[in-house]
Amino acid sequence: MDFLYRFFLKPIFFALSPETAHRLTLVLFETALRIPLLSTLLWRSFRLEDPELERVVFGLHFRNPVGLAAGFDKNGKHLRAMSRLGFGFLELGTVTPKAQDGNPKPRLFRLPKDRALINRMGFNNKGLETVVKQLHKPLPARVLIGGNIGKNKATPNEEAAGDYVQCFEALYSLVDYFVVNVSSPNTPGLRELQEKGPLKALLSQLQQLNRAKPVPKPILLKIAPDLSNEQLDDIVEIVRATRLAGIIATNTTISREGLQTPAAAVEAIGPGGLSGAPLRKRATEVIRYLHVRLGQDVPIIGVGGIESAEDALEKLEAGASLVQIYSGLIYEGPGLIKRIKKGILSRK
Repeated sequence: MDFLYRFFLKPIFFALSPETAHRLTLVLFETALRIPLLSTLLWRSFRLEDPELERVVFGLHFRNPVGLAAGFDKNGKHLRAMSRLGFGFLELGTVTPKAQDGNPKPRLFRLPKDRALINRMGFNNKGLETVVKQLHKPLPARVLIGGNIGKNKATPNEEAAGDYVQCFEALYSLVDYFVVNVSSPNTPGLRELQEKGPLKALLSQLQQLNRAKPVPKPILLKIAPDLSNEQLDDIVEIVRATRLAGIIATNTTISREGLQTPAAAVEAIGPGGLSGAPLRKRATEVIRYLHVRLGQDVPIIGVGGIESAEDALEKLEAGASLVQIYSGLIYEGPGLIKRIKKGILSRK
């Protein structure tokens, strides 16, 4: 399967615009799964189950620690298909209360020399109503679902809590955990919600609602890699004060340091969040910094620049309990999931 992706499918996909390639990939995969023989072959190719891979984190049982990061399946339309690739958990979104188109195209760019992506998608999604309908469809057993929630672009920051609350209430019975996304660089002003006062108020409100539920759901915070140590210390304080279940470290970066792609080409692309291999080192640094200060009490999901088993193990050894991939999936193909699981087992 790695050979097929690397030498046949990837050249075709990379000849297309990134968004077109993304849609085509999902259409082809969904089509293949409707053919019984192909579906069985795919499942056997990607499947790797082992009790040593299982984890209990945030009080949830994960069949393995490798997850799909938010952004790949914004509307939860492809959860059933993606579960066939051997993920232990899938995160949909970011979802906002109302449907929104996101930023103008083009808004997704490849940097092949850096094995990276730049995106300024802008929380494009079909809104809560569509996602709720998707989540009512049956899902394969043992695949946990996370709901990554955000605010609509038109919602001012002082009213942002209402958007997060609306998403939380609508998805509460349909997802296994929540992720509060205040760290995307592609919605104007959103990262201002990472500041200590607004963030503590938002998380406190969500946790108050959560604790009133019969069975509270884990709520996680997704943070940017561009925070200073002082800002990370604030995050630690807020997480402890609000008794948050965990952290996802990290989102995309606005930094362009150290890229192999010519500066003029990067500048021509314009603003957006950078993901992929260049983010690996900084994401690991953030994980390690937070883990030292939070210990085992607050689990971390590590994401950023994972494109090999060694990269995933680096995140786990730095203190992450679970990992997520996205850009690595684009450059390495779906075989990456199984390779990561094999790498984890080899260290046992």
